[in-house]
Formats: sequence, C-alpha cells, structure tokens
Amino acid sequence: MADPLIDRWSTTRTRIASAAVRCGRAPESIALLAISKGQPASALGVIAAAGQQHFGENYIQEALAKIAALTEPRLTWHFTGQIQANKTRPIAEHFDWVHTVDRERIAVRLSEQRPEHAPLLNVCLQVSLEDEPGKAGAPPQALAALASRVRELPRLKLRGLMCLPPHRETFAEQLALFARMKTYFDDLNAQGCELDTLSMGMSGDMDAAIAAGATLVRVGTAIFGARA
Repeated sequence: MADPLIDRWSTTRTRIASAAVRCGRAPESIALLAISKGQPASALGVIAAAGQQHFGENYIQEALAKIAALTEPRLTWHFTGQIQANKTRPIAEHFDWVHTVDRERIAVRLSEQRPEHAPLLNVCLQVSLEDEPGKAGAPPQALAALASRVRELPRLKLRGLMCLPPHRETFAEQLALFARMKTYFDDLNAQGCELDTLSMGMSGDMDAAIAAGATLVRVGTAIFGARA
C-alpha cells in the first residue's frame, strides 16, 4: 500500500517541477526544504529514506532531538524560526543553515559560537516586506549594510535572502511581493555579494515564488499535512 506521506512529498516535487517548467526554469534549480516543525522524527525518516535531504525546524529543543535521532543518511538541517539572542549557541553548533538572521547582533553571536571544526554556517538574511507586528525581518533599506557585515564574519557564509511575506490571495499579488525580493537579491549581487539562494514560497504560494526566481521553497503542510 502506498504511503500517503510519500505520495504528498512526490506530489510536491512534481508541483515544483511543473511550476519551474511553466516559467522556463530548470526544475533542478529549485531546492525543496521540508518544514518539519511539529512532526515526529519517524515522519522525517520516511521521506529522508526516499531522498529528501533538507529539513527546516523552528524550535531548538525539538530540532535537537530529531538531529540526534536521524543520523543516517546525513541530513541537512535549516533553522527557520525566530532567533533569540540567548539561544544562538545551539543553532551555531548543530545546524547547517540559518534563514532568519535580521540583525548584526545575532550574526556576530552565531559566528563567535560556530565551532572551529564545523563548516561555515550558511546564512540567509530575513527581509521584512511590510511592517507586520510580531514578524521579524530586516527592512530593505538595511540589507546592504547587514550583508556587508555578515560577509566580514569569519564563521558565516552569506548565501541569500529569505522572506515570510504577508498573505495575498491571488497569484498576481503573490508574484508582486516575490518580485520585490528578487530585486533586492539582484541589487545585492550587483554590489558584489555573490548570493545564490532566494528562500521564499510555501505550500500556498510556491508557484508565484518560483515564477519570481525562488531557488528554495519551504514546504510543510503540503508534505506532512496539517499539524495537530
């Protein structure tokens, strides 16, 4: 009997490939990050065995338990939650990527606490597209200075930009927001930042994100189903 989790994961991959082809992009140019917060390690293990490598977690203690439990195959762990300054050490020590750096203090602490024996910590800057209470992100006008500072830090590697955009109903409205992100991405690269990752698009808006140039989409519900 087919596993519904594998079916949803496969359907998501097909959806990404189809969205890429529609806008003239290569499907392999878009990575799938499975957002696995609130899901048991056993569920991650099912799709990991099928070939899913990248997993995103928002809560440190939950993530650390999964990282300890899932050692084969070697998975790539992304921190995608808001970062508190007093919680940077376990992120620096255990994750491969951080998508939510939005201020210098956090970046400095991550660099200082990244173990010397570990590869550089891959970093995306979280961008605030609108002023939304309770939502993190650097304003667009602060990106150039923040990017410059992160690139100076010895244990970090600046890879790109990430956003959690405000909700929009239509494809056109979603596309307009993501197109702004692509502009910020291109502007930083024109300044020499050498970014390669545009982390945007989730279950409800990934098609618009891919059309705008996303290189990584973060998908939870479409793969795992609604969280309890």
